[in-house]
Amino acid sequence: MSNHHEVTSPSQFQQLLSTDLKRVSVLNFWAEWAEPCKQMNDVTTELAKKYPSILFLQIEAETQADIAESFDIESVPSLILLRGHTLLQRITGADAPALTSAVAKFAAGSSVNPQSRTDLPPVKASDTVVEKEDPSEDLESRMTRLMNQSQVVLFMKGSPDEPRCGFSRRICGLLRDQKVEFTHFDILSDENVRQGLKKRNDWPTFPQLIINGEFVGGLDIVQEMVENGELTEALAV
Repeated sequence: MSNHHEVTSPSQFQQLLSTDLKRVSVLNFWAEWAEPCKQMNDVTTELAKKYPSILFLQIEAETQADIAESFDIESVPSLILLRGHTLLQRITGADAPALTSAVAKFAAGSSVNPQSRTDLPPVKASDTVVEKEDPSEDLESRMTRLMNQSQVVLFMKGSPDEPRCGFSRRICGLLRDQKVEFTHFDILSDENVRQGLKKRNDWPTFPQLIINGEFVGGLDIVQEMVENGELTEALAV
């Protein structure tokens, strides 16, 4: 299918994207381990057949990390719609109706308000997660409550059964291998908590592991704690 390609390198990506700067492109960032990606891969394949004028690019997010980073991809599946190097729309998660609607709209040449534009590829796409506020509880109190909901709390992207990033998937596997019981909170569901924890714990990334209400660290630190026995000691307190 001439309009549907698996991206194997940044140079190939740039070549495909730059061939026609007036063409609408759909970038499908996916991962082999993420079950929801399988659905979206099937959807993009069918949409590519239906809309031959649109370019569909399948991009394995962890293999093509440089491309994923340039678009601020923090979870999979994530889909980016472009016209040339202009960002038209970002779709996070396995939202097939939203993708189908967006493709139909832009294929018909609907007028759009670009979210960003650059003369140099790739585009730096902005995060469009909607913030949620709970007027009955201040943020610090809510974070404290969430961090103390059980002895071990994992703030992650997605859920243990459907992780939305490779690091979250790996730390869940690590905890399960160690037979550690834990509760989780999906930080993609609440931007206030997400940003608040970064400041509170002085840690810019996720996942973040909490034990007995105290921040322990991310994947690398937890891995070290498993190897040197410190995780077992922390859980025994």
